[in-house]
Amino acid sequence: MENFNKVNVALDARTELHDKLSLTGAEISINNLPAGGSVPFIHSHKNNEEIYAILSGKGKAIIDGETVELTAGDWIRISPAAKRQFFAAQDVGINFVCIQVKENSLEGYTMEDAVV
Repeated sequence: MENFNKVNVALDARTELHDKLSLTGAEISINNLPAGGSVPFIHSHKNNEEIYAILSGKGKAIIDGETVELTAGDWIRISPAAKRQFFAAQDVGINFVCIQVKENSLEGYTMEDAVV
């Protein structure tokens, strides 16, 4: 396992993978909000954009005062400065992945960065 790390995570309320996978270029968290639950704070970032993948359930995000409905299969990117908060629906929870990366840091895409 010199060149990779593998971890299996439980369905806890929140699992951050930066330490578990020794991440050096991204922060990834797995998040589970129960029905009626929410992230208990509004936040923004200094440098990091966030990419959210909704894995199951449904809910909403309030981004800069705008309500965005979310359901399984949705992906959303949020700029660092945007104020955001996430909520599960009243009747069902929501499970999502959040990936944080420094905005404008991508220097190449898969095919441009691959070595064959």
